[in-house]
Amino acid sequence: MNTVSDLNARRAQVAAALQQVLPARAVLSAQEDTRPYECDGLAAYRQLPMIVVLPDSEQQVIAVLKVCRELGVPVVPRGAGTGLSGGAMPIAEGVVLSTARLNRIVRMDAFSRTAVVQPGVRNLAISEAAAQHGLYYAPDPSSQIACTIGGNVAENSGGVHCLKYGLTVHNVLRVRMVTIDGEVVELGGEALDAPGLDLLSVFIGSEGMLGIVTEATVKLVPKPATARVIMASFDEVVKGCHAVAALIAAGIIPAGLEMMDQTSSRMVEPFVKAGYDTDAAAILLCEADGTVEEVEEEIARMSAVLNTAGAIAIAVSQSEAERLKFWSGRKNAFPAAGRISPDYYCMDGTIPRKRLGEVLAGIAAMETKYGLRCANVFHAGDGNLHPLILFNANIPDEFHRAEAFGAEILALCVEVGGTITGEHGVGIEKIDSMCVQFKPAELEAFFSVKRSFDPHGLLNPDKAIPTLNRCAEFGKMRVSGGVLPFSHLPRF
Repeated sequence: MNTVSDLNARRAQVAAALQQVLPARAVLSAQEDTRPYECDGLAAYRQLPMIVVLPDSEQQVIAVLKVCRELGVPVVPRGAGTGLSGGAMPIAEGVVLSTARLNRIVRMDAFSRTAVVQPGVRNLAISEAAAQHGLYYAPDPSSQIACTIGGNVAENSGGVHCLKYGLTVHNVLRVRMVTIDGEVVELGGEALDAPGLDLLSVFIGSEGMLGIVTEATVKLVPKPATARVIMASFDEVVKGCHAVAALIAAGIIPAGLEMMDQTSSRMVEPFVKAGYDTDAAAILLCEADGTVEEVEEEIARMSAVLNTAGAIAIAVSQSEAERLKFWSGRKNAFPAAGRISPDYYCMDGTIPRKRLGEVLAGIAAMETKYGLRCANVFHAGDGNLHPLILFNANIPDEFHRAEAFGAEILALCVEVGGTITGEHGVGIEKIDSMCVQFKPAELEAFFSVKRSFDPHGLLNPDKAIPTLNRCAEFGKMRVSGGVLPFSHLPRF
């Protein structure tokens, strides 16, 4: 739009059309009503949407998409807004489609160990509902108390137990989705295999660019008879990294395998009082679950490997309360960052396990280069790093340095054979880093998939996949040592 008056006229036109297919309370267009939707968990980038819609049924989702398709209005899907890559950040001339009111557990089947849920159902709510059957939903991102299954599907979320139980893609059997043309499509199925192309795996992790989830069938697993956690302390971070590799090499697949450096432990302990060893250079959390006998055996095996790898202290949870306390520190690492820094920038790269020590040493060198602290917490088992870059947005240039710091971490991940994201997605945050990881032909292949589902480019446009022109500009900026900003986006 060229002017404010043009945008207001367009807003009135689109709102009127949407009010023909939705209740008035489900169409938000006043600024004070749309303000809560201006960003997701990556609050550094913000944009007021033109309109927000809150459908409460699949039919209403279909109607909204048909209106937007007819009027050529971009649509940004949004779950609980806990994402950390700007994937749900609005477009000024677009509609935010919130799935928050699609929040029913449609069916819970203890015999087949499945649950059919709408996208607005919270991750943790599935496990709470399944508990009466002795079952639970395994993927457990740190935001599981708030994040929803629709967002988990969009970002292929994981969690601290992803090493043994997998990511969202390993735990969703079927997705019912609506295309931009209003067509309902079912991907996957409840059988052991589904005929045809594996479009379910294509859709999971597609960040709202291919369609809107209206229903998902998820796998449930039996709740283990017991579980215990080892907290192992190391006097050098590299020893902790080698211990991770040693555990896997020994044929042990822990239910959870997480690592935190000293900065993270000292950041978290006053906040949660999890009992962490704050004198250690790094701590490793290793969980065993199963029968009492299986857990005892695995704890003994893991303890032996950790001692051989150089652990200076080992503590084992003696009760379920203590086990949860050990995990509470790791799961509260992000909010704990607010106690020691006004702002933080959470990265999300994945690397081969054998390169953990090398990459952490590289991040330590970058702290000096950029003059910023970085707390490292990560899913050590699958090499998914979550460096927390600490900065103060009120100090000129600190956010710019944090961005550059983060981009260099991701470049290092690619250099050692990893990827730029493990579970947070690309969104707007990592769109330039896509230029580092993928060649032009590969990016064009991604666009081809996008066009197959969304030929008009209306679903979450300008996210995840960079244009070749943007990659060319990014390449020039890298040579000059700069960062290509999202100049059209309001930031801190």
